[in-house]
Amino acid sequence: MISVLMRSHNDIAYIRQTVEALLNQEIDDTLEIISCDDHSTDGTAEYLAGIPQLRRISPPAGKYIPGKTLNYMVSKAMGDYIVFHNGDAIPQHKEYLKNLISPLKDERTDCVFGNQIARKDAFQVVRKDYERAFGNGSISRKWDRFFSLVSSGFRKNDLLQKPFNEMIQYSEDSEWVNRYQAKIIYVPGAAVEHSHNYTLKEVKKRFFNEGLADQQMGKQSKGLLQTWKSILAETVRDWLYLIKHRAFNEFFYAPVYRYTQKMSYYRGIKR
Repeated sequence: MISVLMRSHNDIAYIRQTVEALLNQEIDDTLEIISCDDHSTDGTAEYLAGIPQLRRISPPAGKYIPGKTLNYMVSKAMGDYIVFHNGDAIPQHKEYLKNLISPLKDERTDCVFGNQIARKDAFQVVRKDYERAFGNGSISRKWDRFFSLVSSGFRKNDLLQKPFNEMIQYSEDSEWVNRYQAKIIYVPGAAVEHSHNYTLKEVKKRFFNEGLADQQMGKQSKGLLQTWKSILAETVRDWLYLIKHRAFNEFFYAPVYRYTQKMSYYRGIKR
């Protein structure tokens, strides 16, 4: 059996397409979909309540902590394989789950993650980042243990023996794969549509907290000079991408976006 564990919070813009695509998967294994909605106020919870094929569970009491919710959902699952799937990640074909789970049949594989395609309305700088991080995997496989929980798979027994960290608020997926030195397989043929056009305020918060989480995991800061070099290098890469795609409207936005992203992360990891 495969247990798809779907977290959601105010995802009404995408949740219908996500659930419909999951329910229409072509897969030989028995499938259960467990929905855990975090107090949505936009109609998401009401929509989920009207789908009888879902097993709905309430989130753990108290403040939302990702690892705590993930471990709780795993404890409620009946499947041999666990698929974590965000409520706003829309599967792009009916073989998504079959493709995603396939590498886990090899006992040497600890976890898998799927391809993420930027939405049609994504900023071009965001689209460029998604193409580099996912795509055919040729770029991100050179990065240090790159992984994303948005669309991912594990064996249930492994997660019971090796639970997620319940003491951190961000990067619980990165912490898990690093703590257990997991063998990760990227599955480009398991594609979902998923991206966010964050405001600069949201970018600042997100990357500050990612830096803080990396600091808690013992990762070292690159230093201020290297951070500035990274800002400049990434901005040049952005500009080349924008020129190629004739997206000149973002030409002046790109350096502001990169500065906010990289400096927020730097401040978080140096805290």
